[in-house]
Amino acid sequence: MKNNNNLYCIIMAGGSGTRFWPISRKHKPKQFLDILGTGKTFLQMTYQRFETIVPKENFYIVTNDEYVSLVKDQLPFLSNEQILGEPIGRNTAPCIEYANQKIKAKNPQANIIVTPADHLIIETDRFLQDVATAIGHISNNEALVTLGITPTRPNTGYGYIQIDPSKPINNSLYKVKTFTEKPNTEMAEFFVKSGEFLWNSGMFFWNLQTIEKAFEKYLPETHNIFVKNFDKINSSKEKEIINEIYDQIKSISIDYAIMEKADNVNVIKSSFTWSDLGTWFSLYENKPKDANNNVINANQNIIYDLKDSLLYTTLNDKIYAIKGFSDIILVDTQDALLLINKNDDQSIKQIVNDMKINGKDKFL
Repeated sequence: MKNNNNLYCIIMAGGSGTRFWPISRKHKPKQFLDILGTGKTFLQMTYQRFETIVPKENFYIVTNDEYVSLVKDQLPFLSNEQILGEPIGRNTAPCIEYANQKIKAKNPQANIIVTPADHLIIETDRFLQDVATAIGHISNNEALVTLGITPTRPNTGYGYIQIDPSKPINNSLYKVKTFTEKPNTEMAEFFVKSGEFLWNSGMFFWNLQTIEKAFEKYLPETHNIFVKNFDKINSSKEKEIINEIYDQIKSISIDYAIMEKADNVNVIKSSFTWSDLGTWFSLYENKPKDANNNVINANQNIIYDLKDSLLYTTLNDKIYAIKGFSDIILVDTQDALLLINKNDDQSIKQIVNDMKINGKDKFL
């Protein structure tokens, strides 16, 4: 798939990354970190994934005002106009609508890719084949397209998309029957066994006019306030008017606002290796293991009888002596240590919330 002047990419990079605490902190959340040890941050890897098909000037990074300078540091070749700072997080629907108004000023016929900044995608060639299928479909149809990942296990950390496997639109493309939020273990097991459910990747493809019609129909309050201020958003008054808009709009995800309601949603059944890398457990799953099924990121260690565990540290001059544990996650930094059961890493979000309540903000 060649570079296409009509193709734009919105990268959503405003999350706080609390489930990767204590590595991910408020001043520098996970999308700006090289947690995988590749030499590139999640944001840089996301940009690199699409740079062969999207012109450099057609990228828009939507992030929190606090992280604009981090984006500039990590993607210095982008112009200031391409980095959109939000005064406060309002979830994915408003951030997409904000970027839509910027793209509309340049190209009202644009086809758009929307992607989070923190995915791990292996087999990039297979991924780009699915992207090409999605772009081809939205170019010729008034459709909202997402990528659904063929599940490999009953994961309770992902949302699911239901299809009718016997009725493809063509090849790997299906009409969506339902969206389901993160299920419990029993329901996730049922989903995987049924063969009708895919993991919701959170990546989207649509023509600008198609998604604007959807916003107008399903989220009119947010849509109307952005459209009313279109000229100001694309002027020297942009920062001032965006601050005003974000004070007035509600926080809502694109899934709740549009994808779960629209009747023109299609999904591509994808099989490339994918993870949203939202938790320490997902990192453990995607890293090479030693003979005892451990992932060890510590230069100095004396370890006995440790199994099925993750040890991750930022301290190269500290030795770790561990004996007789299994299924743990141990993450150590200069000022914080996390030790939890590997299968309970979803609780990190609660830990972070409790730290806020108990006045431990300096560790966040």
